[in-house]
Amino acid sequence: MLQTISYMLLTIVIFFFMTWLYKRTGISFLFPILTSTIVLLLILIFAKIPYDTYMQGGRVINFFLGPAVVGMAYPLYMQWDVIMRFKKTILSSVIVTMFAGMVSVVVLGLLFQLDEQMLRSFLPKSITSPVAIQISDAIGGIPQMTVLFVIIAGITGAIGGPGIYRLLKIDTPVSKGVAMGSAAHGIGVSKLTEYGELTLSIGSVAMTLSAILGSFLCPVVIYLFF
Repeated sequence: MLQTISYMLLTIVIFFFMTWLYKRTGISFLFPILTSTIVLLLILIFAKIPYDTYMQGGRVINFFLGPAVVGMAYPLYMQWDVIMRFKKTILSSVIVTMFAGMVSVVVLGLLFQLDEQMLRSFLPKSITSPVAIQISDAIGGIPQMTVLFVIIAGITGAIGGPGIYRLLKIDTPVSKGVAMGSAAHGIGVSKLTEYGELTLSIGSVAMTLSAILGSFLCPVVIYLFF
């Protein structure tokens, strides 16, 4: 029991410290999810702590992911009128984004001669992990590799997104929310908390739609290209 509490507190302390450091410096590469993961990984490696042992405390934190996701319904409720006003824009943008993202994965994969199973694992990279794992398994990918690609896509989007916003002069909450939610799932959406409740709400909607639409589009892309 003491060990479980120790690992749980270790994770929380590291995350809060990295969040403080990120806010203090404003450096995008110090995004808390990325830096906390790296620090925890180094601690586990150098202290020779088995992953299963660490997860005695990690599972407690993991349990709260469900309530945290449910909690995202609150900003959705508060911004429901705005979301309904832009529903066609949001839906069409997510469809285009998902299809373009999957096709680009296939094209780049074929260009660099990636293994077909690896390509199938890469395809659901912009979809939230629980759904992406199921899709990967259904289309003949490797779920464990898919999780890795999903995390990379999320962190890349969260770190690189603000720069792309500035470069392309993307300055509306709907545009920012749809772009991040449909390309970088939950990790990217967590970044949207810095842009206000409306942007966060749009990002949450885009992430949810991406998971639903991705379940249909992935098999279509597989059928078209393989």
